[in-house]
Amino acid sequence: MKTNREFASDMAAAALRNGAEQAEVYIKSARNLSLEVKNQSVDAVESSLSFGYSLRVIRDKKLGFSYSTSPDESEAVVRNAIEAAKWADADEYLDMPNPSSPPFNSPLSKGGYRGVEGGSGGIIDVASLEVFDKKGWNIKEDEAVKHVLAIEKAANDFDKRIKKTRKATGTFTSGEIFILNSKGIDISYPYTKFTAQVMTVAEENGESQMGWDFNGSRLLQDISFEDVGRTAAKRAVQMLGAKRINTVKAHIILDNSAASEFLDIFASSFSAESVQKGRSLLKDKIGKKVISPKVNLIDSGIIPRRLGTRPFDDEGVTTSENVLIKEGVLMGFLHNTYTAKKDGVHSTGNAVRGGYTGLPSAGISNLCLKTASESDVIPFNNLIASLDKGLYITEAMGVHTANPITGEFSIGVSGLWIENGTIRFPVKEAVISGDMLGLFERIEAAGDDMRFYGNIGTPSLLIGPTDISA
Repeated sequence: MKTNREFASDMAAAALRNGAEQAEVYIKSARNLSLEVKNQSVDAVESSLSFGYSLRVIRDKKLGFSYSTSPDESEAVVRNAIEAAKWADADEYLDMPNPSSPPFNSPLSKGGYRGVEGGSGGIIDVASLEVFDKKGWNIKEDEAVKHVLAIEKAANDFDKRIKKTRKATGTFTSGEIFILNSKGIDISYPYTKFTAQVMTVAEENGESQMGWDFNGSRLLQDISFEDVGRTAAKRAVQMLGAKRINTVKAHIILDNSAASEFLDIFASSFSAESVQKGRSLLKDKIGKKVISPKVNLIDSGIIPRRLGTRPFDDEGVTTSENVLIKEGVLMGFLHNTYTAKKDGVHSTGNAVRGGYTGLPSAGISNLCLKTASESDVIPFNNLIASLDKGLYITEAMGVHTANPITGEFSIGVSGLWIENGTIRFPVKEAVISGDMLGLFERIEAAGDDMRFYGNIGTPSLLIGPTDISA
């Protein structure tokens, strides 16, 4: 049986023989175990092995693409990709990266170039990124079950008012990414990914409230399955007895989980692809102050252990750290090879795919919000104590309905009402409205509770007077 390298090399060569000027083979293999428990027994198990590959070709400035899950169909994939290119529109910006093209010439970047295995620049230290867990990559099902059972048990043990758990799940994934192109890129890396989440239901006096939590990492040891259960239970219990408030304009504190949802919507605006298509609220704003000067926003593919960390992007360009916003000022956008060529800059190493069935677009790796000064980091309890009145928002419903182009939103929220620096009672059925840039413009301080939800990281945020309606 051919290795991935031999298989990819043969496909790329066949594509060139059949008229392609450039060719790229992307291969992704994965082993996934997903478990859901209910009432301390396994409710669902899904175990799968997957393999898929795609061929991208450029011919006469036209793009062709095809994919398959069967190695035996490689000849058909080559034919289909070449044929697709015949019917595509010509685009002068189509290109594939060179192995020696660093993503660090962009003004966004601070790092120095490190080569990638198979390229001309040396060897990147993949181990330092800790994207592969040697201990967890081949976890046995019975061990995985124990971890997921621990989520539900910890939630139920937290408080007698926790009556139900829903979607107590864990996923345990390992795999490999391999990319080879006709310009000389020939690289691969193994990866692992582990997640845990649960929804809990607290009940008292005929009322029920829900709480949720999630954690994910490249390393199994980073996840406390018990903490996920306890945190979800705490969030449910603290909302019992919730009541409405009158319409008011007051400070708000976005819990790190709620803040990450807003940042996730904001993230699409940093894609150069979105900017070029006129779908970014940051278009034409480079060099301008766009949010609070107290904030830096950074995208990084090199934070050890994070879910968005990887040694190179989905085209084979080395990843790096990119400062997108510095002290409130927009510094630039995230590029793949296509968008970079269109703007006359270098790729920032931010090509992303939804898998082997998709073409690379420009997107985030790990997007994290940090204060520009350490003096603006405040212990979380002090954030609460600093407010005469305000709402600590622990859940935001329907953030995905915010308009990613204009940034406008009007969403339901719940949380805890604060008066004189003390939490007074839980709040339900409130609504906050505004626009994304305005919200981030009013950031006054951040908590010391930085946390990543998926590949979005942020602490809790203290935000200036905000319209809260009943």
